[in-house]
Amino acid sequence: MSDFKLLIDGELVDGASTFDVVNPATEQAFAKCPKADEALLNRAVAAAKAAFPAWAALSFDERAGYVNRLADALEARIDEFARLLTSEQGKPLNQAAYEIGGSAYVLRAFAAMRIKDKVLRDENGNKVIEHRTPLGVCASITPWNFPVVLLMNKLGACLIAGNTMVAKPAPTTPLTTLLFGEVAKDILPKGVFNVVCDENELGPLITAHPDIAKVAFTGSTGTGKKVMASSASTVKRVTLELGGNDAAIVLDDVSPAVAAEKIYNGAMTNAGQICVAIKRAYVPEGMYDEFCTEIAKLANNAVVDDGTQQGTTVGPIQNKMQYDKVKGLLEDAKSRGTVIAGGDIPDRAGYFIPPTIIGDLDDDAPLVKEEQFGPVLPVLKYSDIEDVIARANDSEFGLGGTVWGKDLDRAMDVARRIDTGTLWVNQHLAIDPNIPFRGVKQSGLGGELGEAGLNEYTQAHIINAVSLENA
Repeated sequence: MSDFKLLIDGELVDGASTFDVVNPATEQAFAKCPKADEALLNRAVAAAKAAFPAWAALSFDERAGYVNRLADALEARIDEFARLLTSEQGKPLNQAAYEIGGSAYVLRAFAAMRIKDKVLRDENGNKVIEHRTPLGVCASITPWNFPVVLLMNKLGACLIAGNTMVAKPAPTTPLTTLLFGEVAKDILPKGVFNVVCDENELGPLITAHPDIAKVAFTGSTGTGKKVMASSASTVKRVTLELGGNDAAIVLDDVSPAVAAEKIYNGAMTNAGQICVAIKRAYVPEGMYDEFCTEIAKLANNAVVDDGTQQGTTVGPIQNKMQYDKVKGLLEDAKSRGTVIAGGDIPDRAGYFIPPTIIGDLDDDAPLVKEEQFGPVLPVLKYSDIEDVIARANDSEFGLGGTVWGKDLDRAMDVARRIDTGTLWVNQHLAIDPNIPFRGVKQSGLGGELGEAGLNEYTQAHIINAVSLENA
């Protein structure tokens, strides 16, 4: 087992204790993770606070130089990161490598961004500008489905804006973040980036900490509510990227085979463990049977195995708690609907669930109403476009969604009426670090990526000036 360390104030340090990290493909512990206590967390926050003035005083170009070096270092060790990511998260190696490469791309995108003063008025001797300044110490709390790129979405914006960070990864996928801490140690000034790990004890201490100015959280809606409530004690800035129950609406001018392939990939990548995965598909009644036949072929041809095995297309569910949740939803759905493909849990070690397609469910079935976060997809019929728009919007979530149609103008008209933060037309997971990403309803607060995401790490100041002659 590798010797992993926390990163605090530019030094790799032991935890107060350790805990096991389990490979979800084997259900066996393969590494020990250092565990921080309150004293180590306070050291990390103090280090970030002490590093903040000098880091904020650097120019954008100077900070961008550091961030680009982080991206270079990630790319130079992409194979090492990918193998570790597959071991702790479960996704196939090619998908792990894609996440690491995408993480470097995100860092470079933020390194190219600049925040400029915005002139609101300049007339008759009166000049008003909006000037943005960094917040201070920011905390990042990241989930287990994309532990590297979701950290970079936060870190890139945080550092370019002039802030410092304390990062806390999910307890089941902490190792790639710790490895990144080793990389950052030799690049960033001490204290600018710190990593602490726990088994979910430190969250309330982070969100209530008086020296942390902002918390950026990605995870479940339930936990996000706790983050928001706890952060209120110090009126922290928060961004919350929470759960989704993303609908895919197939219009009646699309080839069922084409739509099936796109929706299958959108639902099953990373074993369905994506906040914006397609989680329910609405298909016109007239093409329903053909669509189900086509998507069943894809599900039945999937190779479900350890992500390190060549040819694997679907890895395991990342942890036992989520595995048990998805199994429960699957068993309930089997009792209510029709299994079109998959459905049988393999008798083997590992948290494996095969890609499963369920038909003939009512809209009030738990698999339709809740976020499954696994490779089990309900396919639902519709006959009226107004009806399907209403059904798609009948959710407490509003993160993403897709519309599939040959007539682009018609598809976009439908897309405008879906109540989500992002709606893709004839594509899925088209996340670009230069385009803001945000949720509505109980899918989030604030946003990440793009200029809007960068501004989330700043405080806007209004400077309203007049010449003495006009005072």
